[in-house]
Amino acid sequence: MAWIGRALAGALAGGLIAGAAQAQATGPSTAVRQEAWSVAGLAAPAQLVVDHWGIPHIFAASARDAFFLQGYNAARDRLWQIDLWRKRGLGRLAASFGPAYVAQDRAARLFLYRGDMAAEWAAYDPQSRVAVEAFAAGVNAYVAEVKAGKRPLPVEFKLTASQPEAWAAEDILRIRSHALVSNVTSEVARAQVACAGGLDADRLRRKLEPEHRTVVPVGLDPCVIPADVLKDYLLATASVGFEALAAGGRKAEAPAQVQLAEAMEAYQSEGSNNWVIAPSRTATGRPILANDPHRPVGVPSLRYIVQLSAPDLDIIGAGEPALPGVSFGHNAQMAWGLTIFYIDQEDLYVYDTKGDSYRYKGGPEPMKLVHETIEVKGEAPRDVTLKFTRHGPVIDETPDTGKGGHAFAMRTVWNEPGASGYFGSSRMWRAKSWADFKTGQEHWGAPPLNLVYAGVGGDIGWSAAGLTPVRPNWDGLMPVPGDGRYEWAGLRPEAELPNVHNPAEGFFATANEMNLPVGYKSPTGYEWGDRSRITRIKEVLAGQPKATLADSMALQTDAHDALSRRTIALIQPLTSPDPAVRQALDLLKAWDNNETTDSAAAAIYQVWAANHLGHTVVQAVTPEGARTLVGSGGLDAVVTWLETPEAAPRRDALLLESLGAAVKDLQRGLGPDMASWSWGRLHHADFKPAAAVLADRQLARQMETGPLEVPGSASSPRAATYRPGDFDQIAGASVRLVMDVGAWDNSVAVNTPGQSGDPFSVHYRDLFPLWASGAYVPLDFSRVAVDRDAELVISLTPGR
Repeated sequence: MAWIGRALAGALAGGLIAGAAQAQATGPSTAVRQEAWSVAGLAAPAQLVVDHWGIPHIFAASARDAFFLQGYNAARDRLWQIDLWRKRGLGRLAASFGPAYVAQDRAARLFLYRGDMAAEWAAYDPQSRVAVEAFAAGVNAYVAEVKAGKRPLPVEFKLTASQPEAWAAEDILRIRSHALVSNVTSEVARAQVACAGGLDADRLRRKLEPEHRTVVPVGLDPCVIPADVLKDYLLATASVGFEALAAGGRKAEAPAQVQLAEAMEAYQSEGSNNWVIAPSRTATGRPILANDPHRPVGVPSLRYIVQLSAPDLDIIGAGEPALPGVSFGHNAQMAWGLTIFYIDQEDLYVYDTKGDSYRYKGGPEPMKLVHETIEVKGEAPRDVTLKFTRHGPVIDETPDTGKGGHAFAMRTVWNEPGASGYFGSSRMWRAKSWADFKTGQEHWGAPPLNLVYAGVGGDIGWSAAGLTPVRPNWDGLMPVPGDGRYEWAGLRPEAELPNVHNPAEGFFATANEMNLPVGYKSPTGYEWGDRSRITRIKEVLAGQPKATLADSMALQTDAHDALSRRTIALIQPLTSPDPAVRQALDLLKAWDNNETTDSAAAAIYQVWAANHLGHTVVQAVTPEGARTLVGSGGLDAVVTWLETPEAAPRRDALLLESLGAAVKDLQRGLGPDMASWSWGRLHHADFKPAAAVLADRQLARQMETGPLEVPGSASSPRAATYRPGDFDQIAGASVRLVMDVGAWDNSVAVNTPGQSGDPFSVHYRDLFPLWASGAYVPLDFSRVAVDRDAELVISLTPGR
């Protein structure tokens, strides 16, 4: 395995890594730079203040100018990132990078919003159109300065021989593919397992909550679904890679089953934590709201922290840099946060076809054909045809062999007005009360969220939010025939989604777990995150009668793995004749379940749980035809099965066999001396941007950050999800916020690895060692605090 050789080499480099981290963590300069810029499109003088940690604070004469400067500043700090986001979402990669991207462009265009734009604008806050149009204008103003030679062209454009493009406001809303929705990947996996080994074989792949038994929908033959049916969907939602450019236009593709498994693993790793604590349970008598969304981690950061201040607007928080406003944070009156709440928002439909028609309610119905042209750098444009059924885009077809073929289309809430990712937050920017918060919640589109609230008056609360399809006659867990028997009966009114106002416990927390109240009318879905993180979070919060900001900071970076308690309980009665396995058992039995970087037990447990336990169980109990599809299963599902009486006759042997294989792996990778083993020797944060493959060695190293040792795993509140092949962290808290509601300048935050997207900026990686070690920086809100911590003040005036 890749981690084995790297772990040996890493031990030699440990001193250099620690020294680099210490150097990066040195304090900032106290000098304040003053600059004056003239910006075309700005309506009135304004100021952009960048603090010592790279956080921009925008002070403008109007909300329109604030959003204009947000777009302008996003381009100043992250032009390559936001330009690539737009090109990927609109299907314009080939125009900049060549023919290797035509297929990805075509796939992306299938999932653009193609509905009524008037209805789309009306779905958001009434003032949101001003924000979007101003933001796009601000981006364009900076792009114009770059093209005029007034501002530098980021290095990635030079590496790809490309140029940034101008934005239209509608681009921002029409792109949907950055919003997390589900569960089409799991539907396909379940259908493939059902075909290969029967539905019972799927129980180890994914645990269902509430407890539920799936059946194959009437009329569906799961075996007609191609292995690569989701190829277009996966392309449309994939990040942009540059291996093809580096290899002269060629790129190897993983098998379809591997791509599907990777997509499901990526979605399952993208959770979040949030909690809100009432004044009665805090040391200050003010509410605390904490939020750390878990998404892919890398460089540049997925998130960006910013403050916008104008006479009728004052918000600070984090969001994706290509979007106006903030997705979570606070204004002067309230704070809000988000995590993913599970709503099944996708369905795969299977059709019998003849040519470009499909059978619907007993007769043929023609597909809608849309002809588009894809620009291709260095070659002639490509004409492509996009097909749509009444349910959505056609993502795959099997040929008509004379008896008819099949088509496969996806219905998703992305096609509904108001489903632009995270832009429902526009109704939170000026919210002042629980009632305003609820209004925002009831208009939320995508992704589906647990929204938490805290107001300066002391109110706290939680509400689920998101567009919820009503399926009157099926559970959404498998594809269904598209012949009219399985139709959404509209969307559930969002006011009917569960909520809690001022909970009796004095706090409310979410971590993607199944949190539907007992007796709730009907499940919104069945594929929730496991309870490991929420178990630990609730235990800690319940034990803090007078919580502090420092307590929430510590909890966000807590490395305790509650799921491991259940796994370790299974081995408590076991011993082994193998001395090494016996020593591993002793370490695990004595372990405190904290996945610290110096823990040998954590290293043993994670190698065992990630690469051996599930695999061994699946091989033993899953029908042979379905084993590859189920893979190592889901850890929660595997442990749940091991806890059942059904597993008892084979449990001990499976546990010892799998643990023995893990110990041998560790001996090869970390050496024979178990006392020298540690989780930190395996588990690193080591971020490499996609474009670095095009750079020479020196520039590529400048673009990278890491490696640093990091604690935790996907099952700890820290949520340090790793790639099982090498244990590098691939997902987790892209940003962390802890807010002191009402005394806003006490709030803290951290981004990773930094705020800037420029590899040569001090703010490209300055927050990386702080994030890795669990440290934070001030989240200044008042003008006094912002001026105190200023590093750069740019005075901006209207220009031509």
